[in-house]
Amino acid sequence: MALKCGIVGLPNVGKSTLFNCLSNAKAQAANFPFCTIEPNVGTTVVPDERLNKLAELVKPQNILPTTVEIVDIAGLVKGASKGEGLGNKFLANIRECDAILHVLRCFDNDNVVHVDGNVNPVRDKEIIDTELQLKDLESVEAKLKKYEKIAKVGTDKEAVKTYNVLARLKETLESGKSARACVIEENEKPYIADLHLLTIKPVMYVCNVEETSAKAGNKHVDAVREAIKNESAELLIITAQMESEIAALESFEEKQMFLADMGLDEPGVNKLIKSAYKLLNLQTYFTAGVKEVRAWTIKQGMTAPQAAGVIHTDFEKGFIKAEVIAYNDFVTFGSESVCRDNGKLRIEGKEYVVNDGDVMHFRFNV
Repeated sequence: MALKCGIVGLPNVGKSTLFNCLSNAKAQAANFPFCTIEPNVGTTVVPDERLNKLAELVKPQNILPTTVEIVDIAGLVKGASKGEGLGNKFLANIRECDAILHVLRCFDNDNVVHVDGNVNPVRDKEIIDTELQLKDLESVEAKLKKYEKIAKVGTDKEAVKTYNVLARLKETLESGKSARACVIEENEKPYIADLHLLTIKPVMYVCNVEETSAKAGNKHVDAVREAIKNESAELLIITAQMESEIAALESFEEKQMFLADMGLDEPGVNKLIKSAYKLLNLQTYFTAGVKEVRAWTIKQGMTAPQAAGVIHTDFEKGFIKAEVIAYNDFVTFGSESVCRDNGKLRIEGKEYVVNDGDVMHFRFNV
């Protein structure tokens, strides 16, 4: 399951530095606006201690974690919805992402230029929100025009439903709110899917702070938290520069010592990736055998055949049954065979909804 998160923000807020920490690709990081022009794309592993534990027990030839694709997108400026700066390119890149990681500068440093002259993360957030909302409003209004006359006649029920959803979205966007603030039922989503709305995507606000504020935050973080209290959004505090220093350390032991000195339990980028994973309503199941122990990404609520289809479409088409062991049971008993002997291996059918951490083996026939 290919998943993509876009890192966005005003120029020079720490996006590329954060990207370098997250990704196995390396973006240029410099102290001037529009340092990033073409989007940098990298793949980052989703940290999961359970995968390592299963590998310890099974001792496979290979260990394959699940991954998320990270895109570092060019900095946005006021007027981007009308093509200012790198606006059109920036907005097109966001459309391809599943979720948005919105980086906000929440540190004071006279040596690092701010594109608007002073540090104000709430203003910065509103600039980007406004540009994305304006672009979405443009898309909604264009489609609304096409459906207006048909909906007034009233004979085409699907057209009426489409018009009603679009009208609600237009009202939401015109009030200065993002599309995600508009209540849209599951059966209404197909009517607007073709618009690929920017502000309907889940968002996490990443507050980039100085080292002294890494644990508790600061006044800038407090202001952002207050500004987003009515949004369906996540907030995470991170120190991009410090994360860069951690990422540069070669050994696991060195990284743990650094974290201990800072009073932290794990790198902030680990928390960021895990949070982004949850933001997209994702979970993990495992396959465990001598050849490999592997983590697989699925949407929460997926059934066993759908989960099997993530491995190969043939697995879903020819699904017969799934052998399932709960992760905790696998760890407690130490192996598949002992779990089987103790009645902890279950046979599940097509209706089974996969739980996070399930260790699974599929029976199929094609």
